[in-house]
Amino acid sequence: MSQSMLIIDDDEIVLNSCRKIFSSEGFHVVITASPEEGLRLASSSAYDVILCDWKMPGFDGLDVVEELNRRSPESVVVMISGFPSVGRATEAMKRGAMDYLPKPFTPEEIMDTVKRAVQRKMTGERQALGKFEKIIGSMQFPVPGNEDKAPKTIAETVASTIGVGKVTSPWVTVMILGVLAGSYIGFGGLLSTSVTFDMPGFFGVGFTRIMAGSAFSLGLMLVVIAGAELFTGNNLMISSVMSREITITNMLKRWAVVYLANFVGSIVLALLFYFSGLWKIGDGAVGAAAAGIAAKKVALGFNEALFRGVGCNWLVCLAVWMALAARQTIGKIFAIFFPIMGFVAIGFEHCVANMYFIPVGIFLKTWAHVPAIQNAAPDTLTWINFLWKNLLPVTIGNIIGGAVFVGMSYWGAYLQPVNSAKTTAKKQ
Repeated sequence: MSQSMLIIDDDEIVLNSCRKIFSSEGFHVVITASPEEGLRLASSSAYDVILCDWKMPGFDGLDVVEELNRRSPESVVVMISGFPSVGRATEAMKRGAMDYLPKPFTPEEIMDTVKRAVQRKMTGERQALGKFEKIIGSMQFPVPGNEDKAPKTIAETVASTIGVGKVTSPWVTVMILGVLAGSYIGFGGLLSTSVTFDMPGFFGVGFTRIMAGSAFSLGLMLVVIAGAELFTGNNLMISSVMSREITITNMLKRWAVVYLANFVGSIVLALLFYFSGLWKIGDGAVGAAAAGIAAKKVALGFNEALFRGVGCNWLVCLAVWMALAARQTIGKIFAIFFPIMGFVAIGFEHCVANMYFIPVGIFLKTWAHVPAIQNAAPDTLTWINFLWKNLLPVTIGNIIGGAVFVGMSYWGAYLQPVNSAKTTAKKQ
């Protein structure tokens, strides 16, 4: 007879990922995003294991754990949380949880935690220990700030959890988050132009590029920390395809939706910049700088744009990769800052950033009849040149840089040997 599991979490990615993980292990899994419904289910049915999130709208997971322990005392309750701490783990134990695991986690980590919790329940370890501090000491989870995720763990998380979650998220959610990501990258571009438009004459080109990259890193920080769907970061989903967690068709569909949404969000920021009149600062100097940036981008040759796209998303996906390693927000900020600053300072090309930079130049050339802007915006600055001479090659390059040099490389280094070993073991 298969074991039953109830999962209570307001994060659909976690719900769907855990359902897939435990269903493959023979569990009958019931999921709910509502703590009220979770309590009703626990009262009406017997579950062997209950996974419960800590932070849910209108509820403290600790109170839910305590109520679950009262309504279903035979169930093994495990708390999961994106805000881990030793104090919270201790309190969870006091209220009836048998174990505790921080997010994000790999399939192996959550399976090991559940097995350990079930074993504790069966052997009566919780009563035997008597002191919650001893239970905490036996738990194997990193305290925030003391231990970041190793590259192999990141590879497992990207392939088994993040990629699967992106495919299973509702289309409307993906579209909204995609529009936000395009706007966030646009904010980075807007800040970059605003703080460097008059710097070259004072500090030189090299330092100006470093400052432009430093300012532009705001964009990816907003995407990763605030939460949004960025096409270039989603190139890492190739790991899930290689691990056969998702199909290439589903991945390409999500890429297309996010790409379109990013374009919409970028155009929104470009229009905001124009109609806000911020381009008039310095007697139109900011606008002239923005138009000049756009003109230089469409002047690139096809091959130049393509290879600059490769280098760009190699670094961008490494920034996302390292941000996944960090347990705390400050760590994510530093993980993002240096690769993003680097790609801008070097001069690489990012397709979503260019969805903002080049339309801004076109809008200014078309609508802003200021001599300085018109001089910086030649006749080559057109929508056709934008799409054909820049966006197409840069997008191809970005896919190669992110999917091949990061996603496939780390899959080959850490996951492919594991998959091969499992296949060999099954044959034997």
